Amino acid sequence: MTLLDNRFNRNVHKIATSAIRDFDQKVSSVEGIIKLTLGEPDFATPEHVKQAGIEAIQNNRTTYAPTPGIPELLQAAARFMENKYDLHYDQDEVIATIGATEALSTALQTVLNPGDKVLVPNPMFSLYESMILVNGGEPVHINTADNGFVLAPEMIEEALETHGENVKAIILNYPTNPTGVMWTEEDAKKIADVLRGKPIFVISDEIYSELVFDRPHVSIASYLREQTFVINGVSKSHSMTGWRIGLLFAPRQIMKEAVKVHQNMVTCATTISQVAATEALVNGADDAVPMRVEYIKRRDFIYESMTDLGFKIIKPSGAFYIFAEIPADLDQDSFQFCLDLALNNAVAFIPGNAFGIGGENYVRLSYAASMANLQEAMTRLKQYVDTQRA
Repeated sequence: MTLLDNRFNRNVHKIATSAIRDFDQKVSSVEGIIKLTLGEPDFATPEHVKQAGIEAIQNNRTTYAPTPGIPELLQAAARFMENKYDLHYDQDEVIATIGATEALSTALQTVLNPGDKVLVPNPMFSLYESMILVNGGEPVHINTADNGFVLAPEMIEEALETHGENVKAIILNYPTNPTGVMWTEEDAKKIADVLRGKPIFVISDEIYSELVFDRPHVSIASYLREQTFVINGVSKSHSMTGWRIGLLFAPRQIMKEAVKVHQNMVTCATTISQVAATEALVNGADDAVPMRVEYIKRRDFIYESMTDLGFKIIKPSGAFYIFAEIPADLDQDSFQFCLDLALNNAVAFIPGNAFGIGGENYVRLSYAASMANLQEAMTRLKQYVDTQRA
């Protein structure tokens, strides 16, 4: 490969493979390990949704779909957003994407030119940074750890004062991965007031919008629709990660450009999966409700168990993650802590440093796992902590 070593896309050289998946793979060979690593629901896809996919195959829905998506899905998605969140989009303001990941990539590729800067509150989902870099942009990290992991208006103002006209976009994510933190309606209004009238795109990742526990989901698009991409989908809400259907919403004038990117990247999302997603949104709009009930039980159990061991946790209000600060009397290097726990007690968390600044000294675990596995994981964690303190 020496002949081609210097011929790759320079932006690709700037990024690494997913730290989350790398660590998950690193510890997968540990015998009997309980992995609380990946953000994947442990529930089965609802039966009526699976049946819709089967019938789509039987009915030969196996050809290309229109580039934006099959009309019935786009219409269902628009109705879902209106009924659930009072967000109003027409059919031509929606794209069905290959998961929320492609929706994010499409949004960034639509707006970024080389050297453009993107504000990214941290801790963050690690793909935000790599997608910005691969599209020629520059991430500007904003540490929210001292504000309960909630972005404050003055943080944006300070970043804009420093980086000025080079800021092209901001990524927001509520409920947040990795912290599970939500913002309030007042938080969203204040952020909208700061960004309104500025030539800055808002990319709002709301894939966990149906997994909220303590108060209704609030979208920035309720207050700043004209500047906002909204990313959603059925992966988390309907336990359809493998079906790979995301949804991208934006005003018509923005979507006219985004659909070009989507078309050139993937042509269209899988037709069979789009049919199943339509069923999920039309006849399974509340399929996430029983899942939420279980997630709350699991959240409370993990929160109480880890708090008793001395971990400091801001109790999550959504998603299915715990972001816990390692007790000061233990090794606070998040990678070493997680690796040692996995090798010695067969429990896998993700090191907090995988989520950017503000993540070191923390671990993230997903409670999208059975209660039996969570109980055993907490037993093993206690054994590990007790051994370290002995």
